[in-house]
Amino acid sequence: MTSLHFEWARIDDLSARAFHAAIALRESVFVVEQNCVYQDADVYDLQCWHLLAWSGPDLAACLRVTDPGTKYAEPSLGRVVSSPAFRGQGLGQQLLVEALQRCDSVWPGHANRISAQHYLLKFYQGFGFVPVSEVYLEDGIDHVEMLRPAVLGQS
Repeated sequence: MTSLHFEWARIDDLSARAFHAAIALRESVFVVEQNCVYQDADVYDLQCWHLLAWSGPDLAACLRVTDPGTKYAEPSLGRVVSSPAFRGQGLGQQLLVEALQRCDSVWPGHANRISAQHYLLKFYQGFGFVPVSEVYLEDGIDHVEMLRPAVLGQS
């Protein structure tokens, strides 16, 4: 299993190179690999926490977490992506564990909401997310809204 170093930061605290690495990874997967033409960098990038997972000098995976009340009432994970060079090593699981632990710590007692690509339904269900919508088309790809209930015992 690849050893990762996690970096949490708001956009103003990321180096230009780190943010470029995140945007380049997101575009290489979401726009090029998935053949989906859409505006990846958006206003939420300016208002969220970015989680970058580094393997040495290489960005292996990343995601962003929007604050409650920004995109949804709940904190929301989005733009979850692993580098093709690091796939098959469990990085997606490591990334989600880190993100959800952080959400539970920063926003105790809050559920988490995602708009997941439908083919990843079982992956997210493994982290306690449950579908709360019908399948819908977003940017030409089937998605489903999912909610992870608040962790019990936290207020």
